[in-house]
Amino acid sequence: MKLILSFFLLITFISCEQLKEDSPNTPLKIWFEQPTTKWNQGLPIGNGNLGAMIYGTPKKEIICLNEETIWTGGKNYDRDKKDAGKYIDSIQKLLFAQEYVGAEKMVQDKILNKAYPREKNTYQMLGNLFIEAPDLDSVTNYKRELDINKSMVTTTFKNNGIAFKREYFSSFPDKVMVYKYTADTKGEINISAQVKRNEKTQILVSENRIEFSEHVGNGHGVKFHAIVYFENKGGISKVENGKLIITNADELLIKVVGSSNYRGLNPKKACDIALNKIIKVPYKALLDRHITDYQSLFNRVSFKISDHTGEEFPTDVRLKKVKKGATDNYLTQLQYQFGRYLLISSSRPGNLPANLQGIWANGFRPPWNSDYHININIQMNYWMAEMTNLAECHEPFLDYIDNLREMGRLTAERTYNARGFVAHHTSDAWHSTAAFGKARHAMWPMGAAWCCQHLFTHYEYTEDQEYLKNKAYPIMKEAALFFIDFMVTDPNTGFLVSGPSISPENRFMTKDGEKATLNMGPTMDRAIILELFRNCVKAADILNIDYDFSAILKSKIKQISPLKVGSDGRLLEWADELKEAEPGHRHISHLYALHPSNQITKSKTPELFEAAKKTIEGRLSKGGGHTGWSRAWIINFYARLLEGDKAYENILALQRKSTLPNLLDVHPPFQIDGNFGVVSGITEMLLQSHNDEVHILPALPSTWVSGSIKGLVAKKGFEIDMKWEESKLKTLVVISKLGNTLNLRYNNEVKKIETKKGEVLEFNY
Repeated sequence: MKLILSFFLLITFISCEQLKEDSPNTPLKIWFEQPTTKWNQGLPIGNGNLGAMIYGTPKKEIICLNEETIWTGGKNYDRDKKDAGKYIDSIQKLLFAQEYVGAEKMVQDKILNKAYPREKNTYQMLGNLFIEAPDLDSVTNYKRELDINKSMVTTTFKNNGIAFKREYFSSFPDKVMVYKYTADTKGEINISAQVKRNEKTQILVSENRIEFSEHVGNGHGVKFHAIVYFENKGGISKVENGKLIITNADELLIKVVGSSNYRGLNPKKACDIALNKIIKVPYKALLDRHITDYQSLFNRVSFKISDHTGEEFPTDVRLKKVKKGATDNYLTQLQYQFGRYLLISSSRPGNLPANLQGIWANGFRPPWNSDYHININIQMNYWMAEMTNLAECHEPFLDYIDNLREMGRLTAERTYNARGFVAHHTSDAWHSTAAFGKARHAMWPMGAAWCCQHLFTHYEYTEDQEYLKNKAYPIMKEAALFFIDFMVTDPNTGFLVSGPSISPENRFMTKDGEKATLNMGPTMDRAIILELFRNCVKAADILNIDYDFSAILKSKIKQISPLKVGSDGRLLEWADELKEAEPGHRHISHLYALHPSNQITKSKTPELFEAAKKTIEGRLSKGGGHTGWSRAWIINFYARLLEGDKAYENILALQRKSTLPNLLDVHPPFQIDGNFGVVSGITEMLLQSHNDEVHILPALPSTWVSGSIKGLVAKKGFEIDMKWEESKLKTLVVISKLGNTLNLRYNNEVKKIETKKGEVLEFNY
């Protein structure tokens, strides 16, 4: 093995840039030879705030508009069940006595609020923009595509020999969506445009704009305003029958801005300001700024797998072949970069985090309100952020966790008589933390604690002590404080346990043959609490603060039961060995300690490692992984189990069973977490850094004989480029951004290397 060190900072960065330039981007396009009539087969654009799903229909184009803050409802300080805290002790006693069904009835009656009606606290589309072109009756040579390298959708076609082109993008720097319609013959742009939302929407149409506004949710939600501005070159513009009509134009430029009062802004004023800033900016300048900004994030990572075949087949054709049994490595790398594209497009600094559908929702009651499910779904959205060099895109979620505290403190006090803050299985734009719904999913006080993992993960990649001191640690400490108060001693074992709680969203069989869900000290609870407490201790040590609080946590850690293996060799899901009611359940929550945590590893916990393998095998043998996000989690599990071929089998299963023609993930229906989860899974197949080591190619599948990936990030601030041939590492470049000690693992060899900040290490194998 040859080791080359570059000690001069200037030379380091020149060589690094040269490395990137030597590997131009692979063409990355999702494309079709036909338009769609289905929303979930459109092509998405977004800038974190404004998004659209574009159908690509020449004669009657539909553009479903989205703005991240279009939410019904509002902050509800009375959502926690009154006097719930009075009943926690009684419920715990019932559970300790294995009176599971009685405990659940009491929880349902005394702790949980009924679910709110679906029209409240739901994300909604901004509206539909219809652009009709009545003359387009003879369309040929049709193509629509999403260019992932440029974050741009394009539709091209011919009509009676005239070539038409439509371009769409959403700009983060200019806070605007821009659409451009052109033809290769002058005077051929003829359209009518209108916006539709509902009967309560106020719509004003003039000769160059459509403005629309509403107080959503029947007056119980945000107030918004949006402007669709039309700028035609040549031709005539007029208003007729509530539509904006443009005839005989040479070119049409459409600019869309939107805002709500979610952050205290005056929506109309905000729209006017945003539009006035860019109303005279030429199209090319807007496009160039958009691409430059987008590529500053996207181009950090390039990925190629052997035998990719480029763009010769439309994406839906490629996917159909895979669904019939073929394999397609180009489709996999396209799917990987599409996931990164979606995160950049739906989660930018200053915005809300990506919800269950990113920012792309259709209608007024999207599935599960398109909310923030925090019993895995939002966490899965962000597993890949740091490792795929998109730390900035992680920020909206980190801010969101901080904002959960206000409501979470009320819930902790009212529901559990506890300090600190707590959140349950789902939340929304208003940071709801209350327990509501059915016990099977709702009686789970672990949401905030799981979210806190992301706070410490961000520190592990950046080692930003100011962030740790002023943001991450105070939030983590407050979450830990809740469990100090909430946990009780199990009279049967003497261990500290949490509860009432569940293993989301699974059930077990009681001795009487009934199905039950509540338990004291489920495995997932213990794994999350142990991780939270240990991360708090680590953070306090790093910051040299809070010794007394750390001592309390260390004492509590010793009193928590370790994870257990059942008589069949699988990891126990609950504190006791209980029979599963649904052995193939989609949630595999008891493997949290394997992933996303790192408490189970091959080297440190071999017995638990083997038990985790058997757990996965058992779940899959009973039909597990049948939803898109669940399959994505399984890919991550197998990567951590160092089983590359099995991880790849599940990538294929995701493509064959849970992927739409435009590569969006389906639960079903569409949920974006599977798109994000497969990215983290593939990344972990190629690079892991969770065990104080930078592990290269830990789970490389045999089918990926050759390939390369550049720009991945490992904990402790290492950026990684690698190339492999004949299933063996060929070259490796490590950039040390922070100057930490590098524990480099490849195969069974670990090499300890001291690095300097800015140093580049090149290895040739």
